[in-house]
Amino acid sequence: MIHSEKNILNTNNWIQLSSEVENALKNAEPIVALESTIISHGMSYPENIESALTSEEKIRQQGAIPATIAVIKGQIKVGLSAEELNYLGENNDIRKASRRDLPMILASNSSGATTVATTMIGASMAGIKVFATGGIGGVHRGASETFDISADLLELAKTEVAVVCAGAKSILDIGLTLEVLETHGVPVIGYQTDAFPGFYVRDSGFGVDDRADDLAIIASAMHYKWQLGLGGGLVVANPIPKEDEMDPTLIDNAITNAVVEAEKNGIKGKEVTPYILAKLHQVTEGKSLYANKQLVYHNAHVAAKLAIEYARINNR
Repeated sequence: MIHSEKNILNTNNWIQLSSEVENALKNAEPIVALESTIISHGMSYPENIESALTSEEKIRQQGAIPATIAVIKGQIKVGLSAEELNYLGENNDIRKASRRDLPMILASNSSGATTVATTMIGASMAGIKVFATGGIGGVHRGASETFDISADLLELAKTEVAVVCAGAKSILDIGLTLEVLETHGVPVIGYQTDAFPGFYVRDSGFGVDDRADDLAIIASAMHYKWQLGLGGGLVVANPIPKEDEMDPTLIDNAITNAVVEAEKNGIKGKEVTPYILAKLHQVTEGKSLYANKQLVYHNAHVAAKLAIEYARINNR
């Protein structure tokens, strides 16, 4: 049988674990994955680096190991060095990498910042089961005409990672997003809440599938789901801290206006989200960006505790 060079490549040629992450995996220590699009596409330099380091520190403070994931020069990196974080934060030509982009980015030895979907992929490859992000993608408003649905939802349907988030981004159609998750059998568990959060606000107007006030229960649900062979991920909905919540009316009006402007300007696909977030930053005079950072830190904090509980179950 003739094998092409690509078919016989060793896994180590295209995925690289930091020594810290590799040791943590060998010792069955709790690890939390972090995405990198927030570094390359979410904030400007050097605020993006400061935010990334703060998220990692929030995880370390709880006793878990952070593993920021990105594609750098043709390698999936799980756990980034300070130099690699700066590389992502300083360069303006880092590609936003979702599932469909990953093969070509690797084939061309390019770099890419991982979305929720690709961070889940990298985490799963490494054996990391908990991931902290800001908010998941979902069904965009007007999707009945545009069919604009985030790859995050399909990744949650197939990849065994628990995603701790402040719900779905407020710019989305929350109701349809939850319907798609239900269709694909993805549990949506509210951590100490009955309401599904809407990123900047604690209550989107929709409920969660189940509420858990103890992270040990969520860790147990992860264990049962995967041991039963049910596959796919879980959404752990963790509302933005009350003191950082934004005015729901202000946010909804600003998003509605930004969506209209995006349509008029012909902005489509993956460019819609950054456009609307930039408009929110402008309208709220920077308050939306501050809230964004606070909810990410809060998710990192909770995800670290969840990873510890899950590690306890697996180590028994």
